[in-house]
Amino acid sequence: MTPLRIVFMGTPELARTILVTLSDAPFARIVATVVQPDRPAGRHLQPVAAPVKVEAIRRGLPVLQPERARDPVFVDQLRALSPDLLVVAAYGQILPASILELPRYGCLNVHTSLLPRWRGAAPIQWAIAEGDAETGVTIMQMDTGLDTGPTLRLRSTTVSDQDTGQSLHDRLAVLGGELLV
Repeated sequence: MTPLRIVFMGTPELARTILVTLSDAPFARIVATVVQPDRPAGRHLQPVAAPVKVEAIRRGLPVLQPERARDPVFVDQLRALSPDLLVVAAYGQILPASILELPRYGCLNVHTSLLPRWRGAAPIQWAIAEGDAETGVTIMQMDTGLDTGPTLRLRSTTVSDQDTGQSLHDRLAVLGGELLV
């Protein structure tokens, strides 16, 4: 079986965990990782690479860091990669139709809630703040809406009284990678 040519788009630690699982899958060939640009941080405001960029470099994967996903030059870069699939996990920008239409098999989003509950940003924090007894991960086919495409797979997990944002984050990151592959 020829591995799928996959473009992975993500930025924070949650996405790094999912990238590791996906890049280790025998059916996947990551042809590029797309990450938010390095941002100034710390006392001296030095540029800091996002966890996905650090992991991609460690694995020898190509890294793209466009300022805007809508940039026509970036869209052309993606088109030149001829991706079979695009996987998004906490990337941080809404993707235009010009990107969503590129991959042969479309674009998948790994979202850390049981959609449609907690569409958009910070679903883990919302689940905890609202006292949800259950949350999970949804793998969805992306469309031009915000977390509105068809659900392909989902898996739930209990939110305990002992869970923190970090413990739930870590559990959902692993669950998201497992559900994806």
